[in-house]
Amino acid sequence: MPEPEFATPLVVLDLTGIFFFAVAGALVAVRKHLDLFAALVLGGITGLGGGFIRDVLIGATPPAALTDWRYLLVPVLAGLLTFAFHPAVSRLERVVTLFDAFGLAVFCVTGALKAVEFGLGPVPAALMGMVTGIGGGMIRDVLVGSVPVIFEGVLYATPALAGAAVTVLLDRADLPFLVVAAAGFSTCLTWRLLALVRGWRAPLPKGPANV
Repeated sequence: MPEPEFATPLVVLDLTGIFFFAVAGALVAVRKHLDLFAALVLGGITGLGGGFIRDVLIGATPPAALTDWRYLLVPVLAGLLTFAFHPAVSRLERVVTLFDAFGLAVFCVTGALKAVEFGLGPVPAALMGMVTGIGGGMIRDVLVGSVPVIFEGVLYATPALAGAAVTVLLDRADLPFLVVAAAGFSTCLTWRLLALVRGWRAPLPKGPANV
């Protein structure tokens, strides 16, 4: 598990991931012509939702986002900036997508390690890592009346689960924290970026749905 001296870098990475997830959530509100409040709500849910779900499920209450003011301030700032400067943010969507992949990789690692810290076994800990990365986006999509993106063939949840699984397995092997975190992060990030560049998608049903 991470030693205390790694806490600050992890918090910085976590907040960075939250910021870019929140930008993506606020952009959804702008594109659906919703108001500022909606942009703040969707940005906050996208950035913090996965961590909320994980913390409640593993009994880490109150959730971290409610005990550290930075976790609430960052998505608010991201929502405000996105709403105010959305034309410029939209033009930088490829950059936002890149950092979204970065945030996903960070969250699958930190989520899995926190689950391990609370005594979960390898499989549920890996699932909690995945949930940390994808939970906020799923809630956002449901709130705006859309099918969650991860159900439409996008390879998003699978890289997160793979990165979380690598993290848990290497952590159980008592490897140094930096090795564990780097391996899980790299697994998720590499898979997600390759899927984006090469257009990889999960299998979808073929032919008419006669059911």
